[in-house]
Amino acid sequence: MTEPYKLHDNLLLGVATAATQIEGGDNTNTNWYRFSQTKGNVKDGSSPLRCDDHYRLYKEDAELMKEMNIEIYRMGIEWGRIEPEENKFNDEVMNHYIDEIKLLKEKGIKVLLTLHHFSNPLWFEDKGGWLKKENINYFTSFVKYVVTKFKDLVDEYVKINEANIYAANCYLYGVWYPKHKKMKEAGKVMKHLCIAHILSYKIIKEINPNALVGFANHMAGFKPARNKFIDKKVAKFLDNAFNNSINRAMAYGTFSFPMGKSKKLKGNYVDFFGINYYTGNLVQGFKFFTKKDCPKNDLGWEINPVEFNEFIEKFHKEFNKPIYVTENGTADAKDAFRAKYIYDHLKVISDKEYVTRYYHWTLMDNWEWAEGEKAKFGLVEVNYETQERKIRKSGHFYSEIIKNKEINDEMIKEYL
Repeated sequence: MTEPYKLHDNLLLGVATAATQIEGGDNTNTNWYRFSQTKGNVKDGSSPLRCDDHYRLYKEDAELMKEMNIEIYRMGIEWGRIEPEENKFNDEVMNHYIDEIKLLKEKGIKVLLTLHHFSNPLWFEDKGGWLKKENINYFTSFVKYVVTKFKDLVDEYVKINEANIYAANCYLYGVWYPKHKKMKEAGKVMKHLCIAHILSYKIIKEINPNALVGFANHMAGFKPARNKFIDKKVAKFLDNAFNNSINRAMAYGTFSFPMGKSKKLKGNYVDFFGINYYTGNLVQGFKFFTKKDCPKNDLGWEINPVEFNEFIEKFHKEFNKPIYVTENGTADAKDAFRAKYIYDHLKVISDKEYVTRYYHWTLMDNWEWAEGEKAKFGLVEVNYETQERKIRKSGHFYSEIIKNKEINDEMIKEYL
């Protein structure tokens, strides 16, 4: 039933982006540029060199966010730009990001900064990337440099984005660079990313004790397709391996399969719990798939706000930390169902006072990794040829929600 509702007073609303997916320009120093240069890796043949040209147009995009009433912005920085060579940092690039964050603050937009969002410098990749434990030190050195520079500007950080997705797609399923297919490697990479989170947490707290530091993990639903023992068992196994293990490792240093054991790192390493939620899966035997008869987005992902609610309540009960919805959105090129998607998912958290942030994915159409430019997640439509931005109807709907802190009858009539 589509009915009016109010949002609780502690909830801030905004958008999320990733540097590699929007910046464009001449940055060839990333694993994603290398990935895009092999024919067939990116479905439409595009590369991250175009994207939204945000690195050049960041002032216009900041003004666009202000126009849309955006309160909070989860943004990323590009490690390959900042540290183009091992142990050689580019102060000019850092000053660019400092200027961007200052501008956002002047416009009243609070920043949550992501330090790693799937993208690595090529020199880091060529040293073995996240497969080698000793390479963690390169990332923590990067963290120390940037957080020192941002000390007086940024007070909220996500250090690692979706370590489970990165490890699975790069080292288990082999769909992202370096396209390996080894479960042991995937577990090792996931563990090293979790250790990097823990060490970075300590570094940030030393530099800025008042900073709030968390992580953003992808939560994928796994439900048994049949009332059979094997489906229930495999669904539970996948939920533990993909969701629960990484959350407990990052939050408390408690490691389990597929990462192996470690007793040395136990502690408390999270100030807020970041949830990225998009879709769920049915599990039948050792296969998982999307329901046939259910609402889906342009990529065939199930739209399931009920499962979103289950994750929110589950992790509130287990971790008892403030929850940030660090990503939630849908691919909808025709803007046919995005407004309803926003309505349904915001309704889930409208009265949950422990959910204090909602970052819609995403501000504007972007370069969606192996999908390229075809998957349209933006509240703002982008013409990649001209770089023209146009706020979609769902974007205007979201803007009104932020302004009014409610969805009223007039908004339902106009947008839903």
